[in-house]
Amino acid sequence: MLTPEQTDNLLEKIAEEISLKTFDSNNQQLLKSLVECLGDTRGMTRLRAAQTLGEIGQPATPFLLDALANHSNVVVRRAAAKTLTLIADPQTIPQLIESFLNDEDTVVQGSSVGALARMGEAGVLPLLDILGSPDVPESAKGHAAWALAFIGAKAKEHLYQAVSHYSPVVRAAVVGAIAKVAAEEPDQDLLDILVKSLSDSNSNVRCETAAVLGNLTYKPAIPNLVELLNHVDEETRKSSALSLMKIGDPMVLEPLQEALNSESATAVQSIIKLAISQLERTRD
Repeated sequence: MLTPEQTDNLLEKIAEEISLKTFDSNNQQLLKSLVECLGDTRGMTRLRAAQTLGEIGQPATPFLLDALANHSNVVVRRAAAKTLTLIADPQTIPQLIESFLNDEDTVVQGSSVGALARMGEAGVLPLLDILGSPDVPESAKGHAAWALAFIGAKAKEHLYQAVSHYSPVVRAAVVGAIAKVAAEEPDQDLLDILVKSLSDSNSNVRCETAAVLGNLTYKPAIPNLVELLNHVDEETRKSSALSLMKIGDPMVLEPLQEALNSESATAVQSIIKLAISQLERTRD
């Protein structure tokens, strides 16, 4: 570990060399010392070290990976993962996955999946593998689904294929990612995929799809959502009613009332009544 004075001097020296374009990116000892600066007790100094490593780029990657995998100081591991986010080097993906799934520190895990999200298209297939694995805990799959959605439009081509994945967990995550892309860049093909996913064989996928279509206020999905009001699955009926409420078209009041008259589940009745009440206020 360097003293604070040594750390400051090292960072000043490297900043000057980078400015003068005299920095030797092959100097392994210097890069190792710079990575150790990520363990400094001063937050702004750690940030400065991370930004410097990010500016150096790929030559620093092997040393950051070693720190992420093996360093005994959790502060260094956390900062190494965050710095790899700045570099976004695809060769770091295997170790990022390892740290995301197996590091004992939740901040390291979160920073690692954040770095995966910044990989763009290169991170899509590994994230889909995580989502489809039966050995990965649900909490980790939730983070992976977030990362997939974060990648957004860069993942579009993979999303087209993954929407028919054998795993319902993957399909549900893909629906969420497609919705994010469609919100940013309206695309009829993607919207058509979402509507089609309303008829998925899995309840969670149907419910996720209904939710995102409601958030998108996508009116062409209304006939499909109305049809789901009579689905055998209770959660699907609730999700479709909520989605129709969010879309906000008073024209669905009649089918909602019909569904309420024939509904036997108390929980679903409550949701339909809420949707009717909200839509009546919108109409008035």
